[in-house]
Order: sequence, then structure tokens, then C-alpha cells
Amino acid sequence: MEIVASIKPLAAVLSALIGACLVMLSRRYPNVRESWSLAAALVMFGIILSMVPDVAPQPVGRGLTLHQTLFPILPGLSLSFRADAFSMVFALVGSFLWVITIFYSAGYMRSLEEHAQTRFNACFALTLFGAMGVAFADNLFTLYLFYEVVSICTYPLVAHHQDEESYTGARKYIVYLTTTAKGLVLPAMILIYVLTGTLDFTHNSHLSILSPEINATLVTILYVCCLLGFAKNGIMPFHNWLPGAMVAPTPVSALLHAVAVVTVGVFCTTRVMLYVFGTDLMTRLNLGVPTAYFVSFTILTASIIALSKDNLKARLAYSTVSQLSYIILGVALLTVDGIQGGVVHMANHAFAKITLFFCAGAVYVATHKKCISEMSGLGRTMPITFAAFGVASLSMIGAPPVAGFVTKWKLLTGAMEMPTHATGILIVLLASTLLNVAYFAPVTFKAFFGKRPEGEAETGMREAPLAMVVPILIAAAVSVFLGIYPDIIMVFVKAVTG
Repeated sequence: MEIVASIKPLAAVLSALIGACLVMLSRRYPNVRESWSLAAALVMFGIILSMVPDVAPQPVGRGLTLHQTLFPILPGLSLSFRADAFSMVFALVGSFLWVITIFYSAGYMRSLEEHAQTRFNACFALTLFGAMGVAFADNLFTLYLFYEVVSICTYPLVAHHQDEESYTGARKYIVYLTTTAKGLVLPAMILIYVLTGTLDFTHNSHLSILSPEINATLVTILYVCCLLGFAKNGIMPFHNWLPGAMVAPTPVSALLHAVAVVTVGVFCTTRVMLYVFGTDLMTRLNLGVPTAYFVSFTILTASIIALSKDNLKARLAYSTVSQLSYIILGVALLTVDGIQGGVVHMANHAFAKITLFFCAGAVYVATHKKCISEMSGLGRTMPITFAAFGVASLSMIGAPPVAGFVTKWKLLTGAMEMPTHATGILIVLLASTLLNVAYFAPVTFKAFFGKRPEGEAETGMREAPLAMVVPILIAAAVSVFLGIYPDIIMVFVKAVTG
């Protein structure tokens, strides 16, 4: 793999930081403020899109890795960035979704006349600054640094309403994420550097930066610290921050559960699994199967809890906890299709889940309803919103032709490629799919075929503002598009296992 110097990864990261600064300077002019956010998002997406011909594997592109070192820190340690096939999966999805989220957020925040909209937009941009820093990190130090940036910059978003409930949720959020990162990832990172003299990621998912001579028990401890320390991945028991963060405005929930925060968590986890430990070392130490069963507990338990939630955002939150572990499960299978299924689910989950949260926000803006039990018959009033919700639900379930089907197909074939334990993993995937149906299908069914609550008359069509409905339709349409034409993303995903 050829590595070439390029400023583009750094430029993509800095575009969000510059955008945040311009937003803060324009606080007295709302339209200018949103314009700077949009301009920063479009510039970021344009820069990332311009890297596709270079980074995409041959024969589609040139198959290069773009690299930029900002400055050295210690021998073998620097603040540096890279754009490779794996980082492009996250970067393309995150930057595109930021563009449509800006329109949605403007419609949501202005319709509800929310306060502190300048702070909201600036922190939103800073969160994308951290997320892109994670996506293009060239080593574990840079990854960790920007992981913490995301945690800090999203705290004001979670605490946005500035009441007791939001402060409690935000406090839980920051304590969970910073404590696990500093208590588990930081010591593991320091020890890895002491043992190897470097924190640079490998350029092949089979290889490890850890020498075979290092004690196997010590390597296993380091692995567990990294698996649990990136708590944004939502693995139980360090998941409770995620439902607690539902006190935030819906655009923030969409950001947390689809674009930046949780995807940062699973991206960090899988980046370390594949490019620090490597599949060969994980196979030799038998780390894959225990990891797969460990996250399977999260997949099933979170799905069962989701069934009990009447609040729509709470149900979606536990769905996120469950769905994130599909990504780690796929990589832990250590088979070609399994890893591809896990990595592509970062994109598939992002588009479907942001659609679901967008729909929840649209329902609240139009009707001020939060609970599923109150939404019977609402699909006849908001047909576009609930049709999009149904499409995104099908993706979460894994039904064709929506993108989630590609994930489930790859995970199933990946499980069958396993030399042992294939039956156990297949049972987990089947059971979780049935649970997905059980907690998603009733929402759409009640909305379209349920009777309106007593005392509520049927009304004509009354959707949320157009600035919210259009992003919903775009996100849902992309989910279908990626299900029909999965190679748009799979071209990068296949390079990870190549």
C-alpha cells in the first residue's frame, strides 16, 4: 500500500473547527450563523469526497493512504492523520449526515423557539471536529485525544435545557465516558507504547503492533481495557449514559445515536481491534469468540429492554445500544464476511437510526407527543414521517431492499464461516432479529392502523416543517439506495479485509 503526504485529512478536520469559530462570531445573526454551519459542513464533505479517487481501492481508485504529520511528541509518537479505506467509511457518512442535520436542526430549534441556539450550533460543529479527528487518526494517541474532544464538546448539548433532568443526564454522560477512557484506555495506551515504542496503527488488519513475545495474559488485559474503555460503543455494563442522554433535544439525540458519538465509540473499538491487535493475533489468543458472546449479551438484553419502553426516544436509545454491538460482533467473528458486515453496519445503522430520531423529533414538533401509546392513528396525519419511520425500521430489522439487509446477510454468512460456535452466533442473530421486529413493527402499525386516542378527532395532513421533513426523506432514501447499491460503501469495506 502506497502512502503519500496530503493535507486533505487535516483540512477536513479543521473545517469543522473553523466553522464553530465563525458560528460563535455570528451569534447575533441567526441566518448567518446557520449559513456558516452549512458552509463548514459542505466544505468538509467536499474535501472528503475529493479523497475518494485517491483512497478507493483499485480499479475504482488509486488505493493510496493519505498521511499528514502535524508534529512529533516523542520518538515513535506524533499527532498525525491518515485517510485509508476504513476511515473513509466513517468520514463519508458522518460528513454527509452533518449537512442534512443542519437543516433539520434549524427547523426543530426554531419551531420550538429553543434558547442558546448559537452555543448549540457551535458545539455541534466542535463535535464533528472531534469525530473527524477520530476518523482520520493515524495512531492510538491521536484517536484518544479526539475521542475525548467529542466527550467534552457534547456535554453542553446533552445539558442544553439547563434543568435538573438535563444536568443529571449530562453528568452521567460525562462521568461514564471520561472515567472509562482515563481509567482503562489511557493506561492501556501508555503500556502499549512502553512495550512497542509506537502507537501507530498498522496498514493491514491482519497485523498487530504487539510482538508475539509479549505475555499473552498481558495482551488480553490490554485488549479488554480497550474494548470496555471506549464506552461510547454502548457495551453493557457501561451503556447507561446513552439512555440518560435522551434528555437532550432530538437533533442532539440524532447526533449522539447516529452521526458522531456512538459511531466514534464503535469506530475506535474496531480500529483498535483490527489495526492495533490485528486478526491474526486475536485468532492466536482466541479473543474473537469470547468477545462475540460478550457483546451478544448486550444485543439481546438491550432489545428486551427496548420492548418495555413506551417513550419513543427511550426505545430508540436501547435499540442503539443493541445495534452498536452488531458492529463489534461482526469484527469479533474474525471472518471476512463477518468483519465486512460489522464495518458496513456503521454506515447502515447511521442512516437508519438518524431517520428514526428525525421522525421522533418531527412528531414532537407537530404534536408534542413522546410516547408510542399516544401515537395510534397518527400515521394518517403524518404519513410521510411514519412512512420514513417504517423504512428505517425495516433497515434495523434487516429486511430487503433496505441497507440493514446487507449487514444481516454479511453477519450470517460470516458466522457460517467460523470454524466453531457458528450455531450459537446464528441463534443470537435470529433471536435479535425477531426482537427488532417486536419493538419496531408496533410503532408503524399503530400509527397507520390504530384508533386515535379518545377525545382526539381525525385531522388532515399535518407534517412538521419542511426543513425537517426533507432531511427525513433524504436519510430514508439513502438507506434504500445503499440496500440496492451496497457497493457504494462496500468498495471501502472490502479493502479493510483485503
